[in-house]
Amino acid sequence: MHAFDILGDPVRRRILELLAEGELTSGVITDVIRAEFAISQPAVSQHLRVLRDGGFASVRAEGARRFYAVEPVALREVDAWLDRFRRFWEQRVDALGTELARGRRAARTSAGREPSRSTGSGCGAGDTDPSAKGA
Repeated sequence: MHAFDILGDPVRRRILELLAEGELTSGVITDVIRAEFAISQPAVSQHLRVLRDGGFASVRAEGARRFYAVEPVALREVDAWLDRFRRFWEQRVDALGTELARGRRAARTSAGREPSRSTGSGCGAGDTDPSAKGA
């Protein structure tokens, strides 16, 4: 099965999101997925099996419990495939970052001027205003 066939399913993506926080037992995963997607325990087990078989998750036994964890190798392969497309969104993300920085700078500048006028602290437009001296 192709990586995007595996990741294309919202249940499997959610399981990976849970596992991104750290290793979890199959019971915990099943409880969350059943509550969010209203699917049976065998269906959750099938999704876990697909993730394991696809190399996205690993399982280790500890007594009767099964602990699942993310396997980063498969995710690195997806990242490598996506790398050829990053140029399509990186420029836009960079532009967004620039605009956010401009907005923060403008807010600081605006906020920095306001107190100078009202406090008469000697560092603002009020210093050169002739009417401010006689007040």
